[in-house]
Amino acid sequence: MGADEQKFEIQKIFVKDLSFESPNSPAVFREQWQPKTDIHLAAQNNKIEDEVYEVTLHITVTSSQDDKTAFLVDLKQAGIFLIKGFEEEQLNHLLGSYCPHTLFPFAREAISDFISKGGFPPLLLSPVNFDALYAQQLSKLKEQQSSTDTKH
Repeated sequence: MGADEQKFEIQKIFVKDLSFESPNSPAVFREQWQPKTDIHLAAQNNKIEDEVYEVTLHITVTSSQDDKTAFLVDLKQAGIFLIKGFEEEQLNHLLGSYCPHTLFPFAREAISDFISKGGFPPLLLSPVNFDALYAQQLSKLKEQQSSTDTKH
């Protein structure tokens, strides 16, 4: 297929799942705010039909104050993408890096919004290098495959 037959289209971006918890409120609001924040991020994709994929970016943000959870946000930001005419390596890169990168600003806004609505100072997630994360995943897969190959 030629490059003129390639097509990438965002069909839909949506929140698939979202939860916010503030288990130690209102006591946490009466303390000096010096949180420890942990962020976990993962992406997965699912082929819906030929050339149509759902990509989900899963982000969990946990903020603790004195070893007590101040808040926890768990978000699955998803998108439906039409991806046509790309070689497998390009397709994998689009699904593993470009699509999550596209979803990230929407996830970032939703997380910041819910944290603010929960009564906490806004939290803006730092930009994420999805190309580097994708490269790390490829390295791990290659290492696992080579270790599996040497065992047989």
